[in-house]
This record gives sequence, C-alpha cells and structure tokens, in this order.
Amino acid sequence: MVEIGITRMSSKGQIVIPQGMRLGISEGERILIIQGENSLILKRATKMDEQFQEDLEFARRTEEAYKRIEAGEGIRMDVDEFLEEMGKW
Repeated sequence: MVEIGITRMSSKGQIVIPQGMRLGISEGERILIIQGENSLILKRATKMDEQFQEDLEFARRTEEAYKRIEAGEGIRMDVDEFLEEMGKW
C-alpha cells in the first residue's frame, strides 16, 4: 500500500515524517535520501546490503568524474595509452 503525506522542512533542514508513516521506524534509524531533478526518495538505509552501498559509491564517483570532464579537466589518450595506464592499476 502506498501512503502519501505532506510535511515541511524547518529552518535547520529537518523534515518530520508524518506520524502515521513512522510506524516501524526506530529513533536513530538511518535513512537514505536520493535527490533527482524534481524529486526526493527516502529509503531505509540500515538494512541496505554492502553491494548497494558499493553501487551508490560508484554512482557518486562516476558523477564526480563526469563533472570534471565537463569542466575540461579530463585527459585525452588513445586506446593503447589507456590500456597501458589501466595495467598500472
């Protein structure tokens, strides 16, 4: 079942989860927030598996790399140079 609630963000950036939606959520439980262009997704983070955390880190690092490339901070090399560089890893 999907529930919908409306809340506000405080001046300190805090968001209150409506009371009826807090059932089964413990105080101090970690919550993952994913921000899209026009959306926020909240998900319990305490039960995430290690692979999901690795996937999130990979996505974060990939996004950072794209931003550096768009800013002109990339390095150009041909395929042979790239493979040689990868061999050093």
